[in-house]
Amino acid sequence: MPSQNQMSGTAKMVTRRVDLRSDTVTKPTETMRAAMANADVDDDVLGSDPTAFRFEAEMARIMGKEAALFVPSGTMGNLISVLVHCEVRGSEVILGDNSHIHVYENGGISTLGGVHAKTLKNNADGTMDIALIEAAIRDPRGELYYPTTRLICLENTHANCGGRCISLEYTDRVGEVAKKHGLKLHIDGARIFNASVALGVPVHRLVQAADSVSVCLSKGLGAPVGSVIVGSEIFINKAKRLRKTLGGGMRQVGVLCAAAYVALQENVGRLEDDHRKAKIFADGLNQIKGLKVDTASVETNMIFFNIMEGSMIMVGELCNILEEHGILMMPASSSSIRIVLHHQISESDVHYALSCIQQAVLQLQTETIGK
Repeated sequence: MPSQNQMSGTAKMVTRRVDLRSDTVTKPTETMRAAMANADVDDDVLGSDPTAFRFEAEMARIMGKEAALFVPSGTMGNLISVLVHCEVRGSEVILGDNSHIHVYENGGISTLGGVHAKTLKNNADGTMDIALIEAAIRDPRGELYYPTTRLICLENTHANCGGRCISLEYTDRVGEVAKKHGLKLHIDGARIFNASVALGVPVHRLVQAADSVSVCLSKGLGAPVGSVIVGSEIFINKAKRLRKTLGGGMRQVGVLCAAAYVALQENVGRLEDDHRKAKIFADGLNQIKGLKVDTASVETNMIFFNIMEGSMIMVGELCNILEEHGILMMPASSSSIRIVLHHQISESDVHYALSCIQQAVLQLQTETIGK
C-alpha cells in the first residue's frame, strides 16, 4: 500500500500500472502473438483468407446464426447492421436514449444512412419498457408524414447502465414485438459473452430472437482488434458489400482473426473471474468514506461509483492523483467514475487500486480542510 507521503506527491515514480479505463486496453497475449505470426492468410477481400473463413464460421456456429463477418470495429459493425435492415432512407430505428449506438457512434446511422432514431428512455437495468416500444412503432397508414419503423436495437450488456445484463425473457419479448409488426431486431452485443456468463444462458440462446448481432472482440474477450456481426446468409452478403463501401474490407485479415480466435478459446472462461473481481472492487469502494456504489447493479465487469455530495472530492482531481501513481480510471460525469475489469487485472491489482483510491480520497479531503 502506498504511504500518504507518496500519494501527496513526494514520490512521483510510477512503479505499478493498473489500467481500469476500459477492457479495450488489454495487450495481446503471447499465445495471440504467436497465432498472429503463424496465421495462414490470403486476400480476404477476394474471399480467400482461410483463417478469416474459419473464424467467421466458428463465430456463426457459437452464436447460432447462419453466417458471420469480421469488421474492424464495433461502431462499423453496428452501422452496417442498421443500414442493412434500414435500406430505404427515412427508415426509423427504435433504440435507447442511453445506448452506445445513439450516444457514442458519431450519429453514423443518420449521417451515412439517412436513418432516423426514435429514442426511448433506458431504464436503470438497460431495458426499455415493452409498452413504450410497441407504442413507438409508426402506423403504416401515416407514412406520408412519418418515418417508417423498420428496426429495434437492444444493447447487452448495457454499458452506460453499468454493464447490466438484458435477460433472455426480455429479449424474447422484444423479438415477439418485432415479429408481430414485421420489424427486425438487432442486438449490440459488444459484451454479449459477459451477459451470457453472468446470466448462465448459452450465448446462442440469448440472441436467438435477434436478426443480427454485433460482437466486440477487443472488449471483454481481450483480442487486439475487431468485431464480428452475425445473421442470416442474406444479411451477411449485404453486410459484406457495405463493409467494402465503408472502407472496412481488409486483405490478410487472418492475422487479426487468429488473435480473435485465441481470445474466443481462452478468455470466455475468464469472464466469470472478471465479474467476481468487479464485485470485490465495488464492495471495497463502498468502504471508502465519500464514495458510493450500488453494488446490486454490478452484474458483470463494470463499476460506476459516485462521489457523494459534501465529500470535498472533485472527480478530475481524484483521477489526476491516481494517474500519477499508475491507477487509470475514466470520469463518467462530474460526480461519477467508471471502472472496467478485464483478464489482465489481477485480484492483487484490485486491492492495490483500492488502497490507492482510499489514500487519494483522504489526501483530497485533508487538503480541502486545510485551505
